[in-house]
Amino acid sequence: MTQDREEMKGLLPTKLHKVLIITAVPMTLAALYLVFVWSPVERIMGPVQKIFYFHVASAWNAFFAFFIVFVFSLLFLFTKKRKYDLIAGVSGEIGVVFTAIVLTTGPIWARSAWNTWWTWEPRLTTTLILFFMYIAYIMIRNLDMEWQKRARLASVFGIIGFVNVPIVYMSIRWWESNLHPVVMSEGAEGAGGGLDPSMLFTLIFSVFTLTLIYFILLQKGLYVEKLKLQVKKLKAKEQEKMIS
Repeated sequence: MTQDREEMKGLLPTKLHKVLIITAVPMTLAALYLVFVWSPVERIMGPVQKIFYFHVASAWNAFFAFFIVFVFSLLFLFTKKRKYDLIAGVSGEIGVVFTAIVLTTGPIWARSAWNTWWTWEPRLTTTLILFFMYIAYIMIRNLDMEWQKRARLASVFGIIGFVNVPIVYMSIRWWESNLHPVVMSEGAEGAGGGLDPSMLFTLIFSVFTLTLIYFILLQKGLYVEKLKLQVKKLKAKEQEKMIS
């Protein structure tokens, strides 16, 4: 009975999780104020440029989520601990959501900036490939096989898939695309690619806000996965009782 109580205790949200949620609410409201009210309207593109803050912040968090997949996939292969596999899996799902946001906001921005919804330029093409790679990663995680084998296969695929992340980031430099702006640049314009200081501050604040939301989603996802494992364990116990 004591062991069951301890296991159930581990399924409940922690104080840290509650603090993150309480912090995320005012930060989200502040980010929306900075984006739509405080930051200036871009001279050429106009109000549609404000989607830039959500687009870049989502891209950063997608990269970060896939980096977590990479790290915890390595940890699982070395330690065989299931908690590392769970973290990698949940982070992969969140990364796919953020990448979907990138691929949704990107065409809206492109329609105004380039007069087309989609063009097969390097950054867009490599991002789409990254999206499909991690969709495949999630499909592997849902294969009907022993969890250890499935986790090993998913971990290897998650490590290989992360190779595409630096390719996406560097694509506009390597292939010299003139369409996508370089947000973080060096030289005369400096960090921020020549952004107005207020725009740069809003962008950084938006990135931090979505990163906080990422950690909240990660914890929520882990609670759900632990609950699923607990349900399977209880079902197995009930089946054993029925058989005996």
